[in-house]
This record gives sequence, structure tokens and C-alpha cells, in this order.
Amino acid sequence: MKLRKLVAGIGGGIGLTAGVNRLLGMRASELEPPLDGKQGTYRWRGFDVGYTEAGDPDAPDLVCLHGVNASGSSHEFRGVFDALAEEYHVIAPDLPGFGRSDRPPLLYSGSLYSTFVEDFLSEMADEPRVLASSLSGAYAAVAAQSVAVDELVLICPTAETMPGRRVWLRSLLRAPVVGEALFNVITSKRSIRYFNADHGYYDADNITDDLVEYQWQTAHQPGSRFAPASFIAGFLDPDVDLGAVLSNVHAPVTLVWGRQAKTTPLEGGERLAEAANARLVVFDEADLQPHVEHPDQFVRQVVRGENLPGAMTDIEIEEVGGEDATTRE
Repeated sequence: MKLRKLVAGIGGGIGLTAGVNRLLGMRASELEPPLDGKQGTYRWRGFDVGYTEAGDPDAPDLVCLHGVNASGSSHEFRGVFDALAEEYHVIAPDLPGFGRSDRPPLLYSGSLYSTFVEDFLSEMADEPRVLASSLSGAYAAVAAQSVAVDELVLICPTAETMPGRRVWLRSLLRAPVVGEALFNVITSKRSIRYFNADHGYYDADNITDDLVEYQWQTAHQPGSRFAPASFIAGFLDPDVDLGAVLSNVHAPVTLVWGRQAKTTPLEGGERLAEAANARLVVFDEADLQPHVEHPDQFVRQVVRGENLPGAMTDIEIEEVGGEDATTRE
């Protein structure tokens, strides 16, 4: 009798969990375009990869690659996209498994994304300037070893996000019902706001309701948990020494860091800049996303190079705060 009640209770719990999962899925609407511009589709290895482009097609190409997280998408570039399009032909894809791109239940890997970036840059752009953040910075660096690029501008790039690779965790998050329920907890609006405040934004006032809503929507599209499951379990980290890779790139490299970045502290950025012989631009009052928290300054001082000293040393830290940039070696 007790066993029968236990089995009935487990069955009821699973049924309730499945019902909640279905309800949350029904609340998510079709995802709106992440950016203003022409929406297109790039067909890649069975994926329909969504992208936004804007600007004069005859202008120099600039490709924006968003960071990887449970609710990642090219919406990350909403504050700088229009300004970039004033002088570039800007193309911003949603990586496979994210945003408006296809999200099949594959076992996603770092090598898949490095290959995607390499193919996208070679087929969709002509020797572009590349703007990439976080883990996508590593994918762009790997791709730039074989694809001609004009410059890499990498925002808090890293090739190491999770310690080790945990098959059990990836399997758990991919599991039906239970895995979906766990992912729904990780990507609840409360969790999204918490993670943004904890290691995404310096100023919590920048975490708007509209931002949280879009990130919630993208994290609750069909198949949304499969790529993040591989990310959370450590399988999206490319097995490379990022400093060594960047030192082999035959194009200028600019690293951009938030002084208050916690998951990838500035000290690591300084070491990476030295290893890669790269320029390092540091934004005060910024965490992992200085281009999001200080979009106007980012475009003016990093992309356009305004108000910066004319002579550059091999390794230089440019501290960006307020309206002016100061320099120290």
C-alpha cells in the first residue's frame, strides 16, 4: 500500500512538473527580431541561422558575435548596432542553438562553434572587423587563424568558462520533464535578473524589464535548453590557449574589459594582452559587458578610435571613464 502511494505520488509530481513546463512554453511567444535591420537566414550544416544586417552593403563589413549563456542572443548588441551601421555593413548572427536560429537537440561543442564562426566569416563577410564577446571571442580568435579579418575587437574574451566537462550535468539538463524543469528554474525572470546583476552588469539599473523579458523569451523557445546544457556542463569551452592563439592572428587585436568584471577579472585581461601583444581598453563602472553599459563611449572610443592618443605602444592599457580616455603603460 505504501509503495503504491509512493509510486502514485511520484507519478503525480512528474505530471505536475510536465504541466508547468507546458504552461511556461505556452507563455513564450514567437521571438521578436533582436535588432533593427534586415532579417536574413544563413544555411549552415542543416541549421537555419538567423542574422540581422544593417548599413551600406558596400561599406566595410563588421560581424558581431554575441556571448554564450543560457539566454544569449544578438540582442546583446542592441545599444551599439545602429551606430555601427552608420559606417559599417554590420552583420549579427544568433549562434546555432540560440536566439532565432535553429535549436536541434544536438550535443553542442566548442569545435562546432569555432567551425561555424570560421564558415560564417568566410562566406558572409569580406575580411571583416569582428566584434565578439566572452566565449565567442575565443571562437573568433580560432577562426581568425585561417580566415582573413581586418581586426579583432574582443570583449572580456575567454576560453575557460566552466571547470571540467560533466557529462552527468549535460544529460540531466537535456532530460525530458526534469531537465526542462531545472532549466526553467535557471532561466526564470528572477534568475535572469540575479545572474545579470551578479556577473553581467555593474549598474543594476541597466537591467531593465524589457531586457529581462527578451532574455526570458529567448530562453523559453522550443529546444532552448540544449545548447546551454552543453555550455553549463563545460562542453563549449574550446581546448586552446587563448593567448597563444591570439599571438598567431595576423591582424590587430583589441581587448576590451570592464574594470569590475568578476568572472573574468581584469588581471586575466592584462595577462592576455601581454601574451597576445594586444591593445587593452578598460572601462570603469563596467562588468562583463562594457559595450552594453557604455554603448556611446564604446562606439566612439573603441570602434571609431576617437579621443585616443595617436601613438600606440605594443602593450597599452587605455582607461576609459567619463568623457575622456587616459592612457597608462
